[in-house]
Amino acid sequence: MKLHAEVLTLKTKHPFIIARGGASEYRTVFVRLVDADGTEGWGEAAATPYYGETAETVLAVLERVRPILEAADPWQIDVTEAAINRSIGRNPAAKVAVSMALWDLVGKRTGQPLWKLWGLDPAASPASSFTIAIPATLDDLRARVREAVAAGYPVLKVKLGSDRDEQIIRTVRETAPGALLRVDANCAWTPRRALAMIPLLADLGVEFVEQPLEPWDLDGLRFVRERSALPIVADESCLMASDVPKLAGIVDGVNLKLAKCASLGEARKLITVARAHGMLVMAGCMIESSLAITAAAHLAPLLDYVDLDGAALLAADPFRGATITNGVVTLPTTPGLGVTRA
Repeated sequence: MKLHAEVLTLKTKHPFIIARGGASEYRTVFVRLVDADGTEGWGEAAATPYYGETAETVLAVLERVRPILEAADPWQIDVTEAAINRSIGRNPAAKVAVSMALWDLVGKRTGQPLWKLWGLDPAASPASSFTIAIPATLDDLRARVREAVAAGYPVLKVKLGSDRDEQIIRTVRETAPGALLRVDANCAWTPRRALAMIPLLADLGVEFVEQPLEPWDLDGLRFVRERSALPIVADESCLMASDVPKLAGIVDGVNLKLAKCASLGEARKLITVARAHGMLVMAGCMIESSLAITAAAHLAPLLDYVDLDGAALLAADPFRGATITNGVVTLPTTPGLGVTRA
């Protein structure tokens, strides 16, 4: 196989701000694996500095694994990914872009969409939420909530972790009285702050709280969960399947993201391990195009919750793939990931 990679610059409709900052422009890497007969497999690396990656590190990693990919049998995905893991360290976004491309290639060779290769039922996919980032002003917040409601999203995930949390969540509820709400604090709270906020969130009908504390504070997460009226879901505390057992009994569920877990196979393993421990499972995303979103969406029938709005936040999406209409995730029926250029 021949490897090709290019950097994509994605711009959001509105500045995307969370507790640790944000931007309006994001750089991802579009990966193509081209087989001998010209069949192409596509993937996307949503490089995230929080996890130690940039577009430049992704390109450097891809150069390092180029010899492995050029010598690989495209049917032997596990063998290829194991060789890549021996060659480089974490670099999960770079690795998962290759994994997406390998599975896309196999799907195209067999003429089947990925969900069908995995034996899944697309109708079992839960509704996707739409993320409301931390606003500059309350007027901005109201406008964004109205925009999401007008677009038909029944579930809103509200980013908190600022000094205006109470105002923000009350304003969202007032503006969208019928929406199902979820909250993500992105590690910004202390246990005391979380337990002060959760009764208000429960009163406002919030469904669960995602990652209220720093990733390493497992004792704090246990402390909060034991006193919380709402389920607690771990995101930054859970990167790979091996992280799940240590979270059992500490949180109620985990949020997998392809850019954290390094391969589609690892994502499915994470789901299996979480189920074995009786935990809820959701899938989230980074700011990324419909290429990476569609890869994650193929896992949706296995999940309790999905938050796959990364491409919906973009001013212009360079790809077409899975669609979300009124929160309903519709998977492509074309082979592989089912993604085309926009």
